[in-house]
Amino acid sequence: MKPEIRAVKIFILLALAAIMLAAAVALPKRLCFEGGEAYTFYCGTSSADCKEVTAQNNAAAVRLSLKNVCGEAVVYKSFDLDGFLKKVRGRVVFTEELSDSVNYYCTADLPYSVTVNGHRINLHICVRADSVKAGSPIIFGGY
Repeated sequence: MKPEIRAVKIFILLALAAIMLAAAVALPKRLCFEGGEAYTFYCGTSSADCKEVTAQNNAAAVRLSLKNVCGEAVVYKSFDLDGFLKKVRGRVVFTEELSDSVNYYCTADLPYSVTVNGHRINLHICVRADSVKAGSPIIFGGY
């Protein structure tokens, strides 16, 4: 094989490797949560301009089309709090009991975070009688 052809082949392989590496860096990370009934993305640069986009199916594909994602949430019909916290390496920092729900504010191995009552929070779980909503960093809007 001629040295020129070999050099071109090596260059092409290196270029393809660089493109694959750039794509891996540029593409969004995995979704925060698995399963669930509906997946919501919070998009915006602040809570004042936050827009909610909900996907009933193919949340990962919907995520690719969004810009400025600053949080995620999912609704579950059945839920195991201890198992869920173990899966995301989370722990409860404080709770809030309301008339129709219990809210758990947690730290976990998730990408988003906010400060609530002086604590770094990046997982908010709202447990109701008929469903559970988990959000990172917190659940925006009414639930």
